[in-house]
Amino acid sequence: MANYTTRDIEALAGEIGEQIYIDVAKWHLYLADAHLHLTVAQKVYPLLADDALNERELVQILQDIPVKLGGGKLELPVLDLIPDKCLQNLLALLLEYQQNI
Repeated sequence: MANYTTRDIEALAGEIGEQIYIDVAKWHLYLADAHLHLTVAQKVYPLLADDALNERELVQILQDIPVKLGGGKLELPVLDLIPDKCLQNLLALLLEYQQNI
């Protein structure tokens, strides 16, 4: 298992937050603005560090991250809010990042 620091996770979170968004009524809300980037980075980084991330793992991680809507009246997995194209961009970003660590 590779060693990693909070700084490593924050660097990844920064990239995710600036490039990946959720789509709400055709509005693109970047994960940094939605305060979801750090959560995603914290969940995926251990798999990146162990060279174990793949699309199936990523989908499961995103399925398990809840997003509260309407003041908590409704909760959806972040996976359901990320457009397919953006999901593919996230996977590409993560796989590239994995190669560089």
